[in-house]
Amino acid sequence: MANLLLTTRCVRSCPYCFAKNEMAESDPNDTVSWENIVYLADFLIQSDDRHLALLGGEPTLHPQFVDIVLYLLQRGLHVTIFTSGVMSGERLGELERHLTQISPDRIQFVCNLNNPEQTPAPGGEHEKLHRFLTTLGPWTTPGFNIYRTDFDLAFIFEYISRFGMQGQLRLGLASPIARQDNLYIGKQDMKGVIDRLYGFRHLFERFRVRPNLDCGFPLCFFSDEQLGWFFRMTGTVNFGCGPAIDIKPNMDVYSCFPLSTIHKRSLYEFNSIQEVAAFYIGLHDQIRQDFPGAFEECVPCIFRNENRCSGGGVCHILRQVADETADPRLSV
Repeated sequence: MANLLLTTRCVRSCPYCFAKNEMAESDPNDTVSWENIVYLADFLIQSDDRHLALLGGEPTLHPQFVDIVLYLLQRGLHVTIFTSGVMSGERLGELERHLTQISPDRIQFVCNLNNPEQTPAPGGEHEKLHRFLTTLGPWTTPGFNIYRTDFDLAFIFEYISRFGMQGQLRLGLASPIARQDNLYIGKQDMKGVIDRLYGFRHLFERFRVRPNLDCGFPLCFFSDEQLGWFFRMTGTVNFGCGPAIDIKPNMDVYSCFPLSTIHKRSLYEFNSIQEVAAFYIGLHDQIRQDFPGAFEECVPCIFRNENRCSGGGVCHILRQVADETADPRLSV
């Protein structure tokens, strides 16, 4: 599934933001044009790929956000919208009038939630989030990025119950940005984070919520008991790290936000979304030939050698070597 940035403007300033390169270096007025929306819809349909995620910044800041979503749905695409849920009352009213008539099978929101106590926000932000969830909770999957070792998930289960949100939680590890500084989970903290996450299992079970692990989690840091529980709750556990395919408003494309400075290309250079994915998978494979994983244990690991685990995220590998090498694969 490709990810399109409708705009690089954002309404929040998360301390772990792994999109800060795009937010800092882009024109704040940079928004995707209708010409590029139509081009991308044609591109995906010709690629026989009917899924598109809309990102930002905050995608709902695009002045024609609702019209874009309705157009993409009319073209037969399934649309996922990654949002903070923080928006004006006027924009929320538009969403309620036009999008709540559409089945959650065709449109879905993923709302990135920050713990209000551990990640303080400006006054009024939480009230706007609550209004969004009151309106669109049944269309919304909660997401949470772990960036500190003492994270607390309890508030999310209260939100799921209170607002009727979908019964799964997308869990990501805040990732390092190549040659930049941001808050993220370091390699030395992985085991403690996994143990703490497992400590919330009684809430996952009580509220019947599936824990969905995003990329970057290393298999070997999970105990057999933990692996068994995650598999029982989800039916599958993925320890891969593949390209997300993020597309900027001007149709520049790169592997993912943390790797946005590495081998950026134009979508116009490719004939299909599969061709884009193959390019960045090849780049990942080249990097891993010399740097098999983010941990010393990755070199002899049979799970990595059998492609059952990626050995942590490529972003962790690049963070480790970026300041130590002039390898051209790590250049823009």
